[in-house]
Amino acid sequence: MSAARPSFLPPSAGVKTLAEWLAHTERLHALTIDMGLARVSRVRDAMGMQPGFPLILVAGTNGKGSTCAILAACLEAAGYRIGVYTSPHLVRYNERVRVGGECASDQALCDAFALVEAARGDVPLTPFEFGTLAAMQVFIDAGVDAAVLEVGLGGRLDAVNIFEPACAVVTSIALDHEAWLGHTREAIGFEKAGVFRPNRPAVCADPDPPESIARVAAEKGARLLQIGRDFSADRAGDRWTFEMGGRRWEDLPPLKLLGEFQYRNAASALAALVSIEALLPVTPEALRQGLRSATVAGRFQQAALYPLVILDVAHNPHAAAELARNLRAQPCGGKTWAVFGMLHDKDISGVIALLDPLIDVWCVAGITEKRGASLEDLRGFLAGVGGAVLGYDSLQEAFRSARAAAHPEDRIVVFGSFVTVGAVMEALEAGG
Repeated sequence: MSAARPSFLPPSAGVKTLAEWLAHTERLHALTIDMGLARVSRVRDAMGMQPGFPLILVAGTNGKGSTCAILAACLEAAGYRIGVYTSPHLVRYNERVRVGGECASDQALCDAFALVEAARGDVPLTPFEFGTLAAMQVFIDAGVDAAVLEVGLGGRLDAVNIFEPACAVVTSIALDHEAWLGHTREAIGFEKAGVFRPNRPAVCADPDPPESIARVAAEKGARLLQIGRDFSADRAGDRWTFEMGGRRWEDLPPLKLLGEFQYRNAASALAALVSIEALLPVTPEALRQGLRSATVAGRFQQAALYPLVILDVAHNPHAAAELARNLRAQPCGGKTWAVFGMLHDKDISGVIALLDPLIDVWCVAGITEKRGASLEDLRGFLAGVGGAVLGYDSLQEAFRSARAAAHPEDRIVVFGSFVTVGAVMEALEAGG
C-alpha cells in the first residue's frame, strides 16, 4: 500500500498539462541517463511507495516489449486488472503506462507526476526515473492486481529495479548500450541479471546465455529457470508445445507476433506465470486466450497494404538479424524500400550490414532529438550499400516519398528506432 497523499502543493504547481509535465522532467537533471538507484529510491521512500501487489520485472536486450505484452494478455484473460509499464513510446507518452489494456489518461499521469514532484525536493531525477515513479503511482491509484515492468536500460541500476519483483525475466542478451552496460555479453548479462532476487524465480529465455546469468543467479540465491533446460517451446507448423517440469501443454495457438524468437518470449512468459501461480493463478484456457490475443505495435507490424508497409523498431544488430529473417521468410514480388533513421549511439553499421542485401532503395532522414544520427551521418554509414540512397529532411517526408514511388507489389520497411517507427505511425494516422 502507498502512504497517504501529500497535502502540500508541489513547487511546480502551475504545471497543468501532460506536455508541460514532460517538459518539466527534462529540465531536472543534466543527464538523460544517470545509472544508479540511490536518488530514485530516496524519492520512492519519501512517497511511502510500497506496492501491495505482485510485480514481474522484464529485462533483456530485445523481446522485452513482446514478453510484457504476453504476460499482461494472459493475466488479463484470467480476469486480473494489470498495470504495464514499458518504454519508449511510439507516438504518445501515455502508451508507456497502461491499466487494464488501456493507456493511462493525461489526468492520471498528471496527478501522479504532481505527487512525485511533491516528494522529490531537490533530488535531480532523470525523465525515466520520474516517469517510473509516476507509473507506479498510477498503478497504485488504479488498484491493479499485479504489474509488469519493463526495464529501461540494463537492469541492476535501472529505476524499475527499486521495486521488489515476485519474478524476474531476462529475454535475451546481446551487444547494445555498451557505453553503459559493457562491451561483452558477459558484462551485459551481469547487468541484466541484477533484477534477480533471492528465493524468487529468475527466468532466462536466451538459449545460449553468458555465464554471468547463472553466476549472478547463484550468488543471489535466485531460482534460475533456463529455457532448454527447465522449460521449452517446441514449434510444429502453426502450433507449439510448452513443457516445464511435469506440465506439458500441447497444441498451443500460433502467436500474432511474428518471428521464431517470439516463441521463446512466449515460453518465458508462461514459465514466469507457472512459477508464481500461487500468487496469480491462471488457467490453461486463459493462457491460450492470452497467447492468441497478445500484440505489440512496431514489431514486424504490417500497417498497410499495396504496397505493404512493415513497421519494426529494430535498432541493434540482434533485432536487425530477426527482422532480416522475417523479411526473407516473406519475400515480396517487387522492390523493398527502407525508411531508415537511427540514434548515433547505436551500432548503425551493424544494422545496415544485416539489412543491406534485402534493400533496393534506402529513404533516409536524420533524427532531430539529442541522441539522433543526422542525415549526413547516415549517408556516411550507407556509403557502399547495394541499393540507392535517397535523403530527406524528415522521416515523414521519407515515408511519403517511398509510398508515392513504390508499386503495389513492393514493400516498405520502416526500421532503425522507436523514433523512426513513431514518426511513420503519425504519418499513417494523418493519412500520409
